[in-house]
Amino acid sequence: MTGRRRFSFPRPFRTATALAACTAAVGASLAGCGVLPGGSAGARDPITVMTFAPEETRATNMPGMPAMAQAYAKYVNAKGGIDGHELRVLTCNERNTTAGAAACARRAVAEGAVAVVGSYSQNGRAFMAPLEAEGIPYIGGYGVSEEEFTSYLSYPVNGGQAALLAGNGRQLANSCRRVSLVRPDTVAGDELPVLLNTGLSEGRGRPSTDVKAAEDATEYLEEAERARDEAGDGRGCVTAVLGERTANFFDSFRRLPEEGEGVRISSVLSSVGQPLIDRTGGAGGPFEGAFMTGWYPDAGDARWGVMRQVIQDHAFGDDRIDPADAGVQTTWIAYTVLKRVIEALDRDSITPGSVSHALDTGVSVDTGGLTPALRWRFEDMLGVPGYPRIVNPNVTFQVVRDGRLVAQRPGFVNVAGTMSQAPMA
Repeated sequence: MTGRRRFSFPRPFRTATALAACTAAVGASLAGCGVLPGGSAGARDPITVMTFAPEETRATNMPGMPAMAQAYAKYVNAKGGIDGHELRVLTCNERNTTAGAAACARRAVAEGAVAVVGSYSQNGRAFMAPLEAEGIPYIGGYGVSEEEFTSYLSYPVNGGQAALLAGNGRQLANSCRRVSLVRPDTVAGDELPVLLNTGLSEGRGRPSTDVKAAEDATEYLEEAERARDEAGDGRGCVTAVLGERTANFFDSFRRLPEEGEGVRISSVLSSVGQPLIDRTGGAGGPFEGAFMTGWYPDAGDARWGVMRQVIQDHAFGDDRIDPADAGVQTTWIAYTVLKRVIEALDRDSITPGSVSHALDTGVSVDTGGLTPALRWRFEDMLGVPGYPRIVNPNVTFQVVRDGRLVAQRPGFVNVAGTMSQAPMA
């Protein structure tokens, strides 16, 4: 939705009460009763927000996130808006570039967005600077940029890739005798072995073999062979965290000659998700039996029921939205946060400052069990060096069975202690 047209969303109950009072007060000023010429009684200002993500690029693409945002807007607006406010969602293609991320942020500023919600970008510095300059909060990013966990205007809903790696180490610690980690040969990638190894150390696992790989390669035969050989036969594991290129790695791994017996594969749900498992053959594909660490309950959990119904009712036939995709799930949770904040404010006009102030001073968000209750006061934050803004250091352990991601164990696993123990450079 990108038009400038403003809709009126009368507030239920209060509006009716106000009209009754006006009717009884014969001769009273209509303006004094809150009824303006040509307007609706008790109408509240529309709220503009933005969701951005990369689409149609040669690297990571997350089209389901802006599509989910649009479906959410249709859902709440069909019910009268959020606390009487029409929700206006702007979407923007971030293009996986610093220029694209900055352009999306500048557009959010220019069009009066009160928040950026449920978005994806690896270019944190490019988009946070324009948002910080205008005091616009960033709610529920995907968790792949440093600024999401350091900026005073960022309100993350998950622990990002750091929590996933720490959790993946915990998940593999008692199941894998030896572990090979395949990760990007980048500065950001350098911290991943530290986090994984800290998790491994909490069980019987020994430090992983660090296999560096180009983050934009089309095949990884050399890295796959080394990872398999280092993991060894018999309860060895290979875990790969290469973002969009993780699929390329496991395709190379699958094509290795004389594949070692007993080597199990693993990843995290920011790199492998149900859509990729489906595309690669489901139960007959390479991911059958794989260990996966995620942020949220598995996609078949009943707690996703409302989201699924919203997709069914307001985005039927939109194949960009997969309810099993972690990006779609993150956007849903982020908009759940926005809704709670707007309702808590209970104002006719909403500003970026009022949204961030409400979050800073203790609005608590119940996500229906998809995360623990979320709150962003100073005392709620984990405070780990490099990730001080994390308030949800929980992960879930999942496994691929019959081609579907299902819970390996019930409930959340808190990795705050694991992350706190990881030595940071």
